[in-house]
Amino acid sequence: MSQTFTIEPGQAHDDVVELAKAWAGTSIAFAITTTGVANLATPLVLQNLLIAAIVCGLGFVLHELAHRQVARGYGAAAHFAADNRWLLISIGLAFTGIFIAAPGAVWHTGVSDPKRIGKIAVAGPLANYVLALFFLVLYPILFMLGVQDDLFLYLCMMGFSFNAWVGLFNLIPGGPFDGAKVLAWSTPVYAVMVAIGAFMAFYMNRQEVYISLWGWVINLFG
Repeated sequence: MSQTFTIEPGQAHDDVVELAKAWAGTSIAFAITTTGVANLATPLVLQNLLIAAIVCGLGFVLHELAHRQVARGYGAAAHFAADNRWLLISIGLAFTGIFIAAPGAVWHTGVSDPKRIGKIAVAGPLANYVLALFFLVLYPILFMLGVQDDLFLYLCMMGFSFNAWVGLFNLIPGGPFDGAKVLAWSTPVYAVMVAIGAFMAFYMNRQEVYISLWGWVINLFG
């Protein structure tokens, strides 16, 4: 998500620290949720933490960086601020099996044009779609290179699914979500982004589709 902000004189800000907190918090929460409280004392938690850091942490960080870089490209002052309270809440809720991701947001000032604000907003979900497609093509490449462990199969399936859903979820057309700003800028762009996300999250996000597509690619290039 992206919002407008005002920086008070003398206020310090370190994007690296803020992004690191968001990465760590969302990864820990996602790992706890996928592992389950009963299995937290097992080696499975380390495996899931690694997967969460790649799939979940990377997905949120790239989403926010996309907002920030587009805003800065328009000459705006833009910074990411982690939401410490919600990061702690998300970790706490993870112990109940509920995953809620609210790592923070990119705050920017100096841009008032709805078109530019819409482009800043759409950059986040678009980054998730690109990352989802990266995971989709990664597995057949790894397979053809001889890396055929089931862990990488799970990683790529989770990476595609998670990022497709995050991109689509952020297009909710209301409140602080990116979708509200994209819709205010361009209805056609909003419709295309939702259609792409729905296709990826509802149709492509099925095991039979993964296996069929990956099998076709491996047979074609392998």
